[in-house]
Amino acid sequence: MRRKFPLAFFLLIAAIIFGQAFASLSLYGYNRTYGLIGIIYTVVFLAALIVFSIVCSKNSMRHLSKMNAHLENSAAVYMNNLPAPIAVIDENGRFVWYNSKFCERISLGADVYGLDFKEFVNLDINGLYSSENLLCSINDAVYRVSGEKFDENDISFLIIYFHDETNYYELKKKSEESHPCMVILTIDTYDEIMQNAKESEKAQASVEIEQLIEKFMSSTNGFIKKISPNTFYAVLEKRHLDEKIRDKFKILDLAREIKIAGKYPLTFSIGVGLGGRSLSESELIARQCLDMALGRGGDQAVIKTDSGYRFFGGISKGVEKMSRTKTRIIANAMQDLIMNSDKVFIMGHRFGDLDSAGASCGLAGALRLLGKEVHIVVDRTKNLALHLINSVEQQTDDQLFMTPFEAVSSAGENDLLIIVDIHNKDLIESRELYERVKQVVVIDHHRKTVNFIDNAVIFHHEPYASSASEMVTEIIQYFRFDKSSDKLPVCYAEALLAGIMLDTKNFVMRTGVRTFEAAAFLKKLGADTVAVKMLFANSFESYKRKTQIVASAKIYDNCAIATADFKSDDIRIVAPQAADELLSIVNVDASFVIYKTGTTANISARSLGATNVQVIMEILGGGGHQTMAAAQLENCSIQDAVKLLIQAIDKRDEEVSEKKG
Repeated sequence: MRRKFPLAFFLLIAAIIFGQAFASLSLYGYNRTYGLIGIIYTVVFLAALIVFSIVCSKNSMRHLSKMNAHLENSAAVYMNNLPAPIAVIDENGRFVWYNSKFCERISLGADVYGLDFKEFVNLDINGLYSSENLLCSINDAVYRVSGEKFDENDISFLIIYFHDETNYYELKKKSEESHPCMVILTIDTYDEIMQNAKESEKAQASVEIEQLIEKFMSSTNGFIKKISPNTFYAVLEKRHLDEKIRDKFKILDLAREIKIAGKYPLTFSIGVGLGGRSLSESELIARQCLDMALGRGGDQAVIKTDSGYRFFGGISKGVEKMSRTKTRIIANAMQDLIMNSDKVFIMGHRFGDLDSAGASCGLAGALRLLGKEVHIVVDRTKNLALHLINSVEQQTDDQLFMTPFEAVSSAGENDLLIIVDIHNKDLIESRELYERVKQVVVIDHHRKTVNFIDNAVIFHHEPYASSASEMVTEIIQYFRFDKSSDKLPVCYAEALLAGIMLDTKNFVMRTGVRTFEAAAFLKKLGADTVAVKMLFANSFESYKRKTQIVASAKIYDNCAIATADFKSDDIRIVAPQAADELLSIVNVDASFVIYKTGTTANISARSLGATNVQVIMEILGGGGHQTMAAAQLENCSIQDAVKLLIQAIDKRDEEVSEKKG
């Protein structure tokens, strides 16, 4: 910008120079009159310069004041008329200024001057001071809120800007709600149910199933495709899937009303592919969820979440599969894997019982017939089947049993680990051995839990089986021994029979045709039922402790809850026996025994099938079967454990009531 100087300024400069010239002439000997005139000129024009400066300064200040006032008024008008809400708060979080849009959209016309910021906006002010962009929902709108600190004259203010993001998040919500999700529905044990049905009954069941599927999809804009007689693929939008989740997959309850051949209830297993970025990823998630549903016995829907799995249904008993085709395939694959390994280690779960130890011993005996070096990994200080271990050890020559430390030290790269009666990596006998051995085989009958072993070469999981010992008995029947005369020694057969008798409560609970067939095979090998019964014998002191627990029981909602307020070395054996004993009481559908080990409260749960104790224990972080389950509560007293158990029972009752309603 060019600066303009007034004419008076140039005249003033000329006068000063002229006066100085006269003064200079007097100094060089010229007339003193010229010097005097120069001095007078200089003084006069200096005075005029001072007056001129004062006048110009006042005019400039007046002009600047007018300009500043004009700018302040313009800025205030501009800030007030901005299309976005703006507010200013002081150090105490109180409003000192806000514009018209803030009044219109945030305070809804109310005068908020001097009021607290948090009364109108639910945000952390500290986050705004740190220049964070925070999201907030205000009056049905979504704002991205940012702050800017302003300090002047020891006074601090915070200018808050509200950026309306409502349209963006509405569009995002619509996009998420319309995201396609994959759902896989399969009919449990379809072949076994249909094999004895008449053709007319099959046709009628097929019509009822398809009508049920159509009703399931009628409230959506998705589609469903039947890819096999018992499997359906459905694609529907997330908003419609959310409705099915809120209804807790009512199709599960409606399916049970369909009776094939007038007596076999129909059940579905449903895998939900929620959260996939593409249809292929959604289909993969749905398959994983379906495997989890089938692994837990079917009749349930499973959704994979960020924190694990969410389950719906699961109130029916698992239906036994009559076909042994899968067992034969598993046995052949296992034998090939075993023969290609240097050594084989077998282990069960911590605090092993007769089923865990019996399945390990029976499988080890079969592998010895195959000529393989095999060791059973057992921590004797934490095992509940020492009678069985000592009995088998006395009847075998070689070192069969090994501590976890010895197993880890001797394990090599080409060794094989077989895990029986457990599939949860947190509950196995030795986590170090599992992580050291590269090839792992799992044989288990418990309902599938979230933290299952996911790197197994062979994962043989049958939740309908009565016990792991039953599964091992079936497998060894398909092993190809070198000599046809080779048969399993009696001590191993008795170990397997003991495991079956433990989990079936002497062939009362969870028994099927294949259970008795397995027991008959073991009896044919020479297993003595009297010798097996002796493995269950307790001392007189143990029997007294069991009766003491039973005597402490109280009835709550057809559930017997007993507590053991004493410590003993055999409490892990006595407590489950007391829970079994409580089921013999009239009108008791489930029993729970709570006992303490260290700082952990343990719950042993049993039922006759009317109450699903597995679901109740899962609420407390445990698991198991419908008729036999358990849970461990860390840093919990027995009294607190009783309260938590009652809450879990009430929660399960509420869910059952909602489904009936």
